Amino acid sequence: MSKDLIWTLRYDCRENFPQSLPKLLLSVKWSKHEDMAQLQALLQIWPKLSPRDALELLDFNYPDQYVREFAVNCLRDMSDDELLQYLLQLVQVLRYEPYYDCALSRFLLERAQSSRKIGHFLFWHLRSEMYMPAVSVHFALILEAYCRGCIPHIEVLKKQVEALSKLKAVNELIKLGTIKTKTKQAHLKEAMMTCLRQTGFIETLSNLHSPLNPNILLAGVHVERCKYMDSKMKPLWIVYHNKLLGGDTVGIIFKNGDDLRQDMLTLQILRLMDLLWKEANLDLRIVPYGCLATGDHSGLIEVVSSADTIANIQKTSSNMAAAAAFNKDALLNWLKDKNSGDALDKAIEEFTLSCAGYCVATYVLGIGDRHSDNIMVRSTGQLFHIDFGHILGNFKSKFGIKRERVPFILTHDFIHVIQQGKTGNTEKFGNFFRQYCEEAYLILRKNGNLFITLFALMLTAGLPELTSVKDIQYLKDSLALGKTDEEALKQFRQKFDEALRESWTTKVNWMAHIVAHPS
Repeated sequence: MSKDLIWTLRYDCRENFPQSLPKLLLSVKWSKHEDMAQLQALLQIWPKLSPRDALELLDFNYPDQYVREFAVNCLRDMSDDELLQYLLQLVQVLRYEPYYDCALSRFLLERAQSSRKIGHFLFWHLRSEMYMPAVSVHFALILEAYCRGCIPHIEVLKKQVEALSKLKAVNELIKLGTIKTKTKQAHLKEAMMTCLRQTGFIETLSNLHSPLNPNILLAGVHVERCKYMDSKMKPLWIVYHNKLLGGDTVGIIFKNGDDLRQDMLTLQILRLMDLLWKEANLDLRIVPYGCLATGDHSGLIEVVSSADTIANIQKTSSNMAAAAAFNKDALLNWLKDKNSGDALDKAIEEFTLSCAGYCVATYVLGIGDRHSDNIMVRSTGQLFHIDFGHILGNFKSKFGIKRERVPFILTHDFIHVIQQGKTGNTEKFGNFFRQYCEEAYLILRKNGNLFITLFALMLTAGLPELTSVKDIQYLKDSLALGKTDEEALKQFRQKFDEALRESWTTKVNWMAHIVAHPS
C-alpha cells in the first residue's frame, strides 16, 4: 500500500483501527505544511491509545511536538506500577525531545512529585547518565526541578549518593591492593573490614533506603559477612542487617567498572515477560532481581537469598572438577537436601516452571554466554539466570568459532530434576514442561510489538549490543513475527529438539568452564 493511499484512508483508520496511528503517521510528509495542519486536526479527534500502544509514538520516527504530546496524554492513564515498568525507556527518549521543556519531562516530573517511588527511580536513571555530554544539561535541569519540588526527598537521596561514594572508595582500595602487592587475599579482606568499621563509614552506610528498592531500609552493615568477589572489577558483597524482614539479612553487590545498563534492560524485560505471563494466568516463577546503574560504569545488584550457582552445586557433590559437570544427580540431591517430603514435590514444580520460563526468555532475547556459573537455583527450587553481558544473539566466539550453538540451555541434570529422577518419567517432561514452554512463547508473540518498541526506544542509550535496527531484527526472528502461530510453533519446536540433542555439547562446554575456572 502506498504511503499516499494510507494517508487518504486516515479517517477509516481512525474509525476501525485507532491503534494503527503509529503506522499511519509514518506516511505523513513532515515537510508539507498542509499535511501538518491536517495532522494536528486529526490528533484532536483521534481516540486515546492504550499506554502500551502509545509508547511507540515516542520513538525517533516521530519528531513532531503534537504527536509526542498526544502520546504523553495517552500515558496519563498508566498506574504508578505500569509507569515504573517503562520508566527506563521514558528517560531514554528524553534525548529525542527537541526542547528541554516538553510534555514528556513535565509528565515525568508531575508523576515523580506524586509518588516518591517514581521520584526515586527517576532520580537514579537521570543521575546515572549525567556524565554523558549529550544529555548532561537536559538531565541536570530535570533533576534540579525534581529536587526543588521535593525538598524532603533530597536528604534521603543524598545519603544514598554518599554511601555509594564510600563503597567506591573501598572498591578502589581493594583494586589498588591487588595490583600493587600480590598480597594474600586475607590481608585485603582485613583491610576492607577495617575500612568498613571506621566511624565515617559506619555512619554513612547505616540507616539508608536501598537504591535498588526504596521500601527497604538498610539498617547497619554486618561487617564480618562482607567480602569482595574475585572477578576482574572486584565487586563488593555487602551484607546488611534488616530491621523489617524479621531480622533477615539483605545482601547487595556494588560494582564499579562494569556497565550495568544492559543487565538492567534485560531484567526489566524479564519483569515484563513475567507480568504478561501472569496476565494470561501463567506463573513461571521468574526471579527478576533488582539491578540499578547509579553512575558511569557503576551500580548495584540485589543478592537473591538462599541461592547458589549450578557450578557450586555440582562441585560440592563431586570432588573432581571435570566429572562435576557430568554428575546428573548433583542438582536433584541438592534439592533433596534442602526439601523433604511434600516440599520436594513443590521444589521440583518450582524448578520445572522457572526452567520453562527462562528457556523461553533466553531464547527470545538471544541471551548468550550461558554456563554453570551464571545459572542459579534457590533452595525453594526456582532456577534463574544472572549476568546478561551478551544479548540479542551476540554470542561469544572462540578462535572464530561460535561457542554457543544451543538456543536453550537444557542439560541432562535439568531434565533429570523435571522427571523427578525417574528416567522413564517422560510424561512430566514431554507434556508439562514442553507445554509450559510453548504456551509461554505464544504469549510473548502476542506482545511482540511491545518488545520491539521497548528495544527501539533504547537505541540511543549507547548499549554495546543495541546500536542499530539490525540488532532488533534478532527479536523479530526469534518471535517469528509475521508468521502464523502454527508456523512459529513449528520453528520453536525444532529449536527445542535441537537443544535436547545438543545437551551433551552443553555439558562439555560446562566441563571446560569448570576446569578453566576452578574456585
